[in-house]
Amino acid sequence: MACPVNARHRLPRRAAPAHHGGGRFRMTDLAPPPTRLQLFLAFTRVGLFGFGGAAALARQVVVEEKRWLSERDYAEMLAAGQVLPGPNVGNTSVMLGRRFHGFTGALAASSGFYAVPLVLLTGLLLVYGSVADDPRVDSFMHGIAAAAAGMVVGTAVKMGQKLRPPPEMVVIGLLATAAAAWLRLPLPLIVLLLAPFAVGAALRRQKARG
Repeated sequence: MACPVNARHRLPRRAAPAHHGGGRFRMTDLAPPPTRLQLFLAFTRVGLFGFGGAAALARQVVVEEKRWLSERDYAEMLAAGQVLPGPNVGNTSVMLGRRFHGFTGALAASSGFYAVPLVLLTGLLLVYGSVADDPRVDSFMHGIAAAAAGMVVGTAVKMGQKLRPPPEMVVIGLLATAAAAWLRLPLPLIVLLLAPFAVGAALRRQKARG
């Protein structure tokens, strides 16, 4: 069943740049809903050029360039995609496409993310075996891994600055990072251990607001 378009997207106001301290500008509203073709092309780009899980480039495209989602909406959608089986951005493409155009939107966005990169990857694998032992290729792969890690960290910092999570959520996020990076715990276990504290903290803040 097609998911109805969110009301705030139905009659979008014309976005205008607003002055925001230090000579910077920010967009004050969301763009009109994307077409299925726009979803396909945007996530094709994310799939082709998004290193390190593609979350950094996906945020840049969806939030900053296209303005299809707010920072908070994207963060919530990415978080849901993270705890579901499969690649987090792949799951996000399905949810985003469904939000705007139901099943066909989900199909368009996810096809862009998976189909074209899969064809390219298949071609690269055919030649990778012959150059895998080349030291230059090994150095290149290590360089890409380092750059991807930096992009992920930079995206996390940028999202944190804009969302301004409360201190208890920052602590939970740091605990999750430590559990994954140093203790090397599996993601499902991290979610099971920390999700109750995160939900409890969110409920307490909501109750305090009345």
